[in-house]
Amino acid sequence: MSAARPLHGGNLAWAAAQADCAMGEILDFSASINPLGPPLSAIHSLQAALHQIHAYPDPQYQHLGHALARFHGIDPEWVLPGNGAAELLTWAARDLAAQETETGRPTWVLAPGFRDYGRALAAFGGTARSLPVTPGLSTGQPWSTPYQSLPLPPEPGAFLVNTPHNPTGLLFACDSLRSRLEQGGLVVVDEAFLDFLPEGDRHSCIPWLEQFPTLIVIRSLTKFYSVPGLRLGYAVAHPDRLRRWQQWRDPWSVNSLAAAAGVTLLQDRDFQTKTWAWLPPCRDRLYRALDQIPGLTPYPSAANFLLVRCDRPVPELQAQLLQQHRILIRDCLSFPELGDRFFRVAVRTDADNRRLTLALAAQL
Repeated sequence: MSAARPLHGGNLAWAAAQADCAMGEILDFSASINPLGPPLSAIHSLQAALHQIHAYPDPQYQHLGHALARFHGIDPEWVLPGNGAAELLTWAARDLAAQETETGRPTWVLAPGFRDYGRALAAFGGTARSLPVTPGLSTGQPWSTPYQSLPLPPEPGAFLVNTPHNPTGLLFACDSLRSRLEQGGLVVVDEAFLDFLPEGDRHSCIPWLEQFPTLIVIRSLTKFYSVPGLRLGYAVAHPDRLRRWQQWRDPWSVNSLAAAAGVTLLQDRDFQTKTWAWLPPCRDRLYRALDQIPGLTPYPSAANFLLVRCDRPVPELQAQLLQQHRILIRDCLSFPELGDRFFRVAVRTDADNRRLTLALAAQL
């Protein structure tokens, strides 16, 4: 029996089975992970922390929590580390679903959007009401700039948004959220890719948390620092909310190795600076190369990935890239609004990007 098509990027076991090769032979453009990492600082901290695995982690994660608080200049009570951003989005979805039940109003989610939002809401009986990101996708015309105003729901209700947005790469102005926050509804902002922006703090909603107790910000440490296997993220929200989440979840959600690495990663300024210098020019070169291939239309992005429209069905193209070039791209079949004519690719090194564009040009 063949393995089911993955709903997320980064499924190298599935890709290797399609290409009939070892997982290590696949060049993965499907997962939007920083190709410059993991940084050596993370490797060294993991090695140094191996002696800790004989004991349970601190269930309060005080060391990591204080490091995250210092990183953002906030009180540690406002930070909760988690088993990747996905775990924390689950608890945010529980709050969103509860508000739906209490108010009878929906939870608005940008469309297309990350599939796990709907999964997490459904787990607690909630529903997601779709809000189109931009008319550019339905018309097939790319936008001229990735910097956009956030579309706001036409009716009251909770709001779940990510910026930069996955899968479009659009960056939304936080100021456009203020009117929604002033209405008092719960607003969850997923900033998983914001670290990739050199001035990401300027676009974050974290400074608004004390003013708006109904605001929740979710962040990830695994994409920027290239350690997705560690599963490490964190939520920033009102302390009362985070204490309630602590009561809902398992006592030791974050393993001791991930907690130790997180403290070190936040202090690695050299890696951060190197990434910020790498991404914009490398992303621009990949965009221009894709734009020169007949049959492809890339969309400008503020993130470390590009959405691309294709004139032919993507599943067929994806299979050819795997079988003939051992390259994995992310189809967009899990985004119903996009269907089979879009794919997403991570920005990797110039050498990797050139291998991708040569393979695409050979198949189109």
